[in-house]
Amino acid sequence: MSNALALTIRVAVVAVSLWVATLIVPGIATSTGDTGTQVATLVVVAIVFGVVNAVLKPLIKVVGCPFYILTLGLIGLVVNALLFLLVGAIASGIGLPFTVDGFWAAFFGAIVVGVVGFLLHVAIPDRLDQR
Repeated sequence: MSNALALTIRVAVVAVSLWVATLIVPGIATSTGDTGTQVATLVVVAIVFGVVNAVLKPLIKVVGCPFYILTLGLIGLVVNALLFLLVGAIASGIGLPFTVDGFWAAFFGAIVVGVVGFLLHVAIPDRLDQR
C-alpha cells in the first residue's frame, strides 16, 4: 500500500472527526452553507491539524515532560486543547470558515476528535491505515 493512500486516509479520518466535533461541540463551527466548501474546509483544517500536531506536540512533550509526570499525563488534555485552539486560530487567520470559540470548546473538541479518530482508525483495516 502506498504512503500517499495512508496519508489520505489519515487526513480523511481527521476531517471526519472535525466534522463530528462541529456537530457535537458548541463553539466549534464551519460557517459555510455549501457542502462542497465545508468538505474542502474540513480537509484543509485536517491538514493544518496534522502539521501542528506533527511539529509542535513532540516539542511540547519533550519540554513539558516534568509536567506530564507531575500531573500523571492530565496536562496532555490541556496541551491538546491549546493545540486545537491554535489550529482554529490558524484556520481563521488563513481565511478558512472554521472557528473555535474559547478554551472549553477546544478542550471538548480535542476530546471528540481524539475519540472519533481512534474509533475510525480501529474500524479501518490495518493494510489501509499504515501508521
